[in-house]
Amino acid sequence: MGLLGILVGLGLLVCLAFRGWSVLLLAPLCALVAAAFGGEPLLANWTQTFMGSAAGFLAQFFPIFLLGALFGKLMDDSGAVAAVASFITRSVGERRVILAVVLAGALVTYGGVSLFVAFFVIVPMAQSLFRAADIPHRLVPAAVILGTSTFTMSALPGTPSIQNAIPMPFFGTTPFAAPGLGVIASIIMLGVGLWWLLRAENSARRAGEGYGKEPSSALEDAAADELVRERATTAREFDPAELRHGHHSDAKVPTLNAMLPLVVVVAVNLVMSLVVLPRLDVSFLAEQRWGGTSLTAVAGVWSVIVALAAAIVAVILCNWTRLLALRQTMDAGANASVLPALSVASLVGFGAVIASLPAFEMVRDRVLQIEGGPLVSLAIATNLLAALTGSASGGLTIALDALGGTYMELAAQAGIDPGLLHRVAVIGSGTLDILPHNGAVVSLLAICGLTHRDSYVDIVMVGIVSSVIALAGVIAMGTAFGSF
Repeated sequence: MGLLGILVGLGLLVCLAFRGWSVLLLAPLCALVAAAFGGEPLLANWTQTFMGSAAGFLAQFFPIFLLGALFGKLMDDSGAVAAVASFITRSVGERRVILAVVLAGALVTYGGVSLFVAFFVIVPMAQSLFRAADIPHRLVPAAVILGTSTFTMSALPGTPSIQNAIPMPFFGTTPFAAPGLGVIASIIMLGVGLWWLLRAENSARRAGEGYGKEPSSALEDAAADELVRERATTAREFDPAELRHGHHSDAKVPTLNAMLPLVVVVAVNLVMSLVVLPRLDVSFLAEQRWGGTSLTAVAGVWSVIVALAAAIVAVILCNWTRLLALRQTMDAGANASVLPALSVASLVGFGAVIASLPAFEMVRDRVLQIEGGPLVSLAIATNLLAALTGSASGGLTIALDALGGTYMELAAQAGIDPGLLHRVAVIGSGTLDILPHNGAVVSLLAICGLTHRDSYVDIVMVGIVSSVIALAGVIAMGTAFGSF
């Protein structure tokens, strides 16, 4: 009955979340359903196991949610995101429209701008470029996904995404874990994705297919759609409802002012990870008042926090005259972090209850017995959980909460560097999370005024297939040559 309860709980969570029910309600309800099937105490599972794990996730990662959303909102309201996208378009050239859209999305998200801020800026730009080049409108979502939700989320070393931060406390790694393998994986994802998009463009031209029609109010409708909001906040770290708050500047932003905060994120993250923190004396962290922890457990999160904080200061200083309603903008950015953080924390609480059930031991043993070694089983575990929850961050945290310590032990026995575990886990979480029920996919299609029938095949090719190929490559090279 215990295993049946786990399956029923997961099934309810997936089905009802896809129908737009709030994860804040679904996660504890489905966790209690699973516990009831297993004959476990319900109130103890809710208040002790569920809430304890959810609170632990918030204590560890809410600063990143908060600062990331705040930075994204400041970049959007100042006009910096649009300026960066415009600069990339001019630099790449209007003949290479697809490449321009992909690189614009990659630059702003690698620089720390929240995904949904990027969506609402990049999509109108992409539609304008695709219309002028007479490239089918249905390819816009795939181009945006490739630039914003693949290699800059999971593979590029130093990315400040929450997905790249989550493994750090479990494995004692930094945002730059396995940098060589991360770069290779990024090249594979970008190469496969661009190959598919250019192939699709050429096929459309041969068939005489042009840009087509687009709903004139799709962007505004998506921003106000509560169903889109509910799915979006589970998938990523920014509440799209807050995009309408604050004050968006119409003044032109110099390219240097727009680019500098993005550079600050990457540079400060690198310096903190490799230079500053390793030289600090933080032996006091072993005291109970600080949780009896160590630098390896907090260094990665600290690096990202400082990088985002420095970038926030930079964007304010560089765009002071364009942030006409600074308090309202900062309030909106802070508010935009709350619902996504609570949604993911609820998924983590659900996972903790499932992992505490006696029946889960059989699931865990089956996962660990998968042939191919720890890297393969870790990749499969993060893939499946991200697919089931529709959230890369939620699925990744559930997997590592349940199995992170075990994988560290197996890695030590097999001589596997923790940095390699980190990179495999993050890339794995970013593959099957782009299934049809994923909030980012649903939201992006709504913003573009398209349906799954129109664009999902192309999204699969650039978002799932490219990532799976890159993940297989990382596992193969990591097994043969170790982490580098």
